[in-house]
Amino acid sequence: MDDPKPLDPAQDGAHRFSVAPMLDWTDRHCRFFHRQLTGRALLYTEMVTTGALLHGDQPRHLDFDAAEHPVALQLGGSEPADLARCARLGEQWGYDEINLNCGCPSERVQRGAFGACLMAEPALVRDCVRAMCDAVAIPVSVKHRIGIDRVEDYGFVRDFVGTVAEGGARTFIVHARNAWLAGLSPKENREIPPLRYEFATALKRDFPHLCIVLNGGLHTPGEALAHLGQLDGVMLGRAAYHEPWLLAGVDPLFFGAPAPATDRFDVIDPMIAYARRHVASGGRLREVTRHLLGLFNGLPGARRWRQLLSDARRLAADDPALIAEAADCVASPRLATS
Repeated sequence: MDDPKPLDPAQDGAHRFSVAPMLDWTDRHCRFFHRQLTGRALLYTEMVTTGALLHGDQPRHLDFDAAEHPVALQLGGSEPADLARCARLGEQWGYDEINLNCGCPSERVQRGAFGACLMAEPALVRDCVRAMCDAVAIPVSVKHRIGIDRVEDYGFVRDFVGTVAEGGARTFIVHARNAWLAGLSPKENREIPPLRYEFATALKRDFPHLCIVLNGGLHTPGEALAHLGQLDGVMLGRAAYHEPWLLAGVDPLFFGAPAPATDRFDVIDPMIAYARRHVASGGRLREVTRHLLGLFNGLPGARRWRQLLSDARRLAADDPALIAEAADCVASPRLATS
């Protein structure tokens, strides 16, 4: 892989805006697509468990396109030695940051004794972070909730961050809701526990030397921008995935840089070329097109775009020209009214 020198996301300012790690969504094809819309935001992998990396197909989990930089690898695990080995792998593959997941509340993750349940063991998380920091030269960050179950005392998350920071982490991504470890699905855990942005602000006040990034309940870059006066960065998740054109506003708003795409059609040719490379290497077209469905939301022809890119019969042919055909369904009515 042609890999440029890794960036330090904190020094480069990429934490000002990032796209959240989302399981089953932010794979390398999604990230390449998002990079066509924002050249500066920090992108995250979906969570990869230590077991999957140490005992599974490492290239499948770790390979990415050099265009994705800056990009961070999110790990799930709770054994310091295993996390250190996986962090070293991430560094060797060229990632710019290693992130530890301390926020996922799913039962499957809990059975693995990591994710949000780790917030109950800050000393263990500190040791995990220290092991990773000792193993790599790139930054190590932590993504976490503000509490678990019905523990809604700010002191809980304050003490968690204070302890974990002793391990060497300098960036904390705060999903500003509690994680209820029983009784709620992962989806409900993103919606039902109340948002408490003031906890993130308090963390920045109490730990001014740390980079504090806000996540949770943010729907647009403009809405997120309002929080930068008190915090170091913001992170969008599902809103960015379902409405990807939102990302085209990130570089001008957050970095004072021109957007890489000024029209939604600007990304079509790069995505066709990318899909051709992927199919030529043995991949399937659907692995790319599933991330493109929301690109034309709100425009005439968007429904046909989605239909064509979801058509199992057409996708089975693995012909990237399908993307151009689908885009023509949107372009025609657009041009007709221009």
